[in-house]
Amino acid sequence: MTRTHRLFQLMQTLRRLTPPITAQSLAHEMDVSLRTIYRDIDELRGLGAVIDGEAGFGFTLIEDASLPPLGFENDELEALVLGLRDVAVIADPALAKAATSALAKIQARVPPKQAHRLKHAVLDARRYWRPDPPRIDVGTLRQAAWDEVSVHFAYQDAKGDQTERTVKPLGIVYMENTNVLLAWCHLREDFRVFRLDRMDELCVTDQSFRPHRVSLLRDHLARIRAEVHEVAKDRAHFD
Repeated sequence: MTRTHRLFQLMQTLRRLTPPITAQSLAHEMDVSLRTIYRDIDELRGLGAVIDGEAGFGFTLIEDASLPPLGFENDELEALVLGLRDVAVIADPALAKAATSALAKIQARVPPKQAHRLKHAVLDARRYWRPDPPRIDVGTLRQAAWDEVSVHFAYQDAKGDQTERTVKPLGIVYMENTNVLLAWCHLREDFRVFRLDRMDELCVTDQSFRPHRVSLLRDHLARIRAEVHEVAKDRAHFD
């Protein structure tokens, strides 16, 4: 491994691990000696990286705007292309446009060889059966989830019955055949899943549920995983 590549890997490791990161942990991740870690930390600091901490206390990377990006691995570029192109296909119009814009920005800022690799990537994403388009502004819904405020909307279920719902928006999941909102429903006093293409008349309320979105979403996902596990067990039993 060249010194430049090793420094790049060290920066990536500092970004990835939870700080403060001990030199011993870095040495184990990088498969190098402690002496090499200390020397490379000093080298990165000399290049402009702001790295807080010292031997015996662990290190924390503080990103410095004066430090240019060290670039991407080729596999990371492939993952970005595939992910962003898939978002451009399945997401709501605002997010799809953002994905296309992000890909163009990345292509403009990586070295020419990698820009060519982005432009002519071997990976692509196609969906021949797209979900029905949403009837609400999904950008507003996303922002409400980030702000942790409840939203109100009209909803039509699979039977065609209409209800009014006020929910705590927790997350949006883009699935193969439909896009759904994971939420805590005030009407049912329980977790519920709502299809975006059945929601109408979305409005944001002033009811904050901060700081509980992350914990509620974790519980909601845990329940979904448990239900999927039970279904799989039942199928295995009958097979």
